[in-house]
Amino acid sequence: MALGLAAGALAGGLAACGGGGGGSSDTTPPDRSAEPGVTQVTAKLTDFHIALSQKTFKTGAYTFVAKNSGQHDHALEIEGPGGEHRSQTLAPGESGQLKVTLKSGSYKIYCPVDGHKDQGMKTNITVGGAGGPVNENPPKSNGY
Repeated sequence: MALGLAAGALAGGLAACGGGGGGSSDTTPPDRSAEPGVTQVTAKLTDFHIALSQKTFKTGAYTFVAKNSGQHDHALEIEGPGGEHRSQTLAPGESGQLKVTLKSGSYKIYCPVDGHKDQGMKTNITVGGAGGPVNENPPKSNGY
């Protein structure tokens, strides 16, 4: 009988530690990789080039994920109508995030480390309006 009580006490102790139950959705942390209303753009930094995961931009909130795929330290700087924003310096293999709000206009994106910009590590983007212009007189097709 003492063996049965010990087994019962052990089972009760395990249940109290969360050994059972199917309510795992309450304990799973939320995925914060993509915030609502924020566009994520990957910026691949190599020696000596910047490749962005998208080519067109509209006004709004962005998270630039800078990935250093090169052999030297790099960083990402975005300069334009929304001001100047700079990521931390990233060692080879490191990644970092740069959160910015882009306004309409032209932006320079470059690596501010050790003259890398002058070695070609730069690109330009143009940010358009939130919805873009509406063409109220679209061209007719097939001669109609």
